[in-house]
Amino acid sequence: MNDFQKKWFYLILLALVWGSSFILIKKALIGLSPIQLGGLRIVIASLTLFILGFKSLSTISPRDWKWVVIGGLTSSFFPPFLFALAQTELDSGVTAIFNSTVPLLTGLVGIAMFGAMFAKEQLLGVFIGLFGTVALIVSGMELVPDQNYWYAGFILLSALGYAFNINIIKSKLPHLSALAVTTGSFAVAFVPALVLVIYSGFFNEIAHDVPMQDALWYLAALAILGTALANMYFNKLIHVSSPVFAASVTYLIPLVAILWGVWDGEAINVYQLLGGLIILFGVWLVNKKKR
Repeated sequence: MNDFQKKWFYLILLALVWGSSFILIKKALIGLSPIQLGGLRIVIASLTLFILGFKSLSTISPRDWKWVVIGGLTSSFFPPFLFALAQTELDSGVTAIFNSTVPLLTGLVGIAMFGAMFAKEQLLGVFIGLFGTVALIVSGMELVPDQNYWYAGFILLSALGYAFNINIIKSKLPHLSALAVTTGSFAVAFVPALVLVIYSGFFNEIAHDVPMQDALWYLAALAILGTALANMYFNKLIHVSSPVFAASVTYLIPLVAILWGVWDGEAINVYQLLGGLIILFGVWLVNKKKR
């Protein structure tokens, strides 16, 4: 495949995988605390990546490690805990919707801190996608008003971390392979995550806690497919496309997450479907080629 075909393939693949991650988090939280879920997600994903890409760490120079550490903390360490905390109070579909602020934040961070330039059509598409996201949020608040929407702040912090990481990879680490960047990022997050898992009492409880044992199956799928492999393919997407295009995957994720939510008994209305169509138009506009 050429780069044009690759970026669309990666975009659709990631939308399906990450869109399914929110229901996996919801199911895993039945038996695990947010600390346990976030920490184990990082630990399992890190071990998977060490098997696949340990040798690639040798390609990261001392000068590169500064940016790998920053990217690792902002995108690989904090978000798994923040998402787990958010979903203790918010539905999986709602959480995915708030995550759709990533493209807007990516553009703003790129312009403000990395000297990035974006076409007017791209920025317009970002704002249209954001408008669709707001429509989904408002309709969701009316449909399910008893959720604590203050917890959406955890998702916005994660989105800001992703925005920094996308710009770092594109502007500071384009010479490194996606496998090296992903493995390096999780190598940074591995030890502190393992410490938190030990501190949470997981290893003392797992032997006699049946719900915790059942939750591990959802967690394993989340960590291996939705974290380790998905992050590797996301970094590939960044390499073959623009930061805004890569970030626009978060506009498609809520559509998949909402469908999973409906399957699991979460409510949806016509306004949310309309918001989804607006989001898709924004994604098309972001990626529309100039004539």
